[in-house]
Amino acid sequence: MDLTSLSKKELVQRAKKFSKQYCVGDGDGFKLKDYETKASFNLGDEGKPLVNQTLQMGVDALATMQDVLYAQDKWSLLLVFQAMDAAGKDGAIKHVMSGVNPQGCQVSSFKAPSSEDLDHDFLWRCQKHLPERGRIGIFNRSYYEEVLVVRVHEAILKSQKLPKELITKDIWEERFQDIRNFEKYLNRNGTIVIKFFLNVSKKEQKKRFIERVDDPDKNWKFSATDAKERGYWDDYMHAYQELIKNTSTKKSPWYVIPADNKSYARIAIASAIITALDEMDLEYPKVSAEKIAELNAVKQALLDEED
Repeated sequence: MDLTSLSKKELVQRAKKFSKQYCVGDGDGFKLKDYETKASFNLGDEGKPLVNQTLQMGVDALATMQDVLYAQDKWSLLLVFQAMDAAGKDGAIKHVMSGVNPQGCQVSSFKAPSSEDLDHDFLWRCQKHLPERGRIGIFNRSYYEEVLVVRVHEAILKSQKLPKELITKDIWEERFQDIRNFEKYLNRNGTIVIKFFLNVSKKEQKKRFIERVDDPDKNWKFSATDAKERGYWDDYMHAYQELIKNTSTKKSPWYVIPADNKSYARIAIASAIITALDEMDLEYPKVSAEKIAELNAVKQALLDEED
């Protein structure tokens, strides 16, 4: 199958159809168990050239659309990546965004909050890294950690300097509400937010952990803490279930991406980003007649120069 003959319109239509199956949209009634960790089809080794070709076409399409986004300088796009360890966030960001102009893209990774971060509200440190107009911002982990790891390990919450009377049984619902309002605010100001949960199975995570231990070049990726957090798997799945259910909206949706196959996951992610950019109805800025006349005059002056 040769996909190179597809027009831009056909490619976008395919991307929309493909990504739609993983888009949660409105989170009411969401159940994480309804979403597979495995790809919906398996092409095997003989299908790898097609997979690579499909991903490259997605990368190329993203690069073209991002160029228009940058030139138009009105919208911005925020991509949020969340997942269990070894689900493939770093690789997905690297491969899917490989063709994008670095001037129009910024990646921010969020680890444990600093003492300065803890002296502010839980959204503050992420707000500082929001994308400017015309740019794509990528959050490798995000403010969602505050309803994930902090919920799983509530001792963290108690160390966050919050007034004691604010730490109640309602705090998670209150944070969900804060996040929904924050993303609605961004949307109303021209920043579209789409969120990806890379849904890797516990079995596949185990396999990847062992690979990181066995491969000296991957040892740096692994720590004993990763294995320790694996022991809280069910707690994390419950936390993801609740946050996606409570923060996925039609305008700022979650995509639950099957992540046991890295290449498949990357194609699904690229398709979702293409869909989001297409819905912005992007176009290059129109140049006025006066500007065109000025450009033509400059061109003629250059042509008239003696070599």
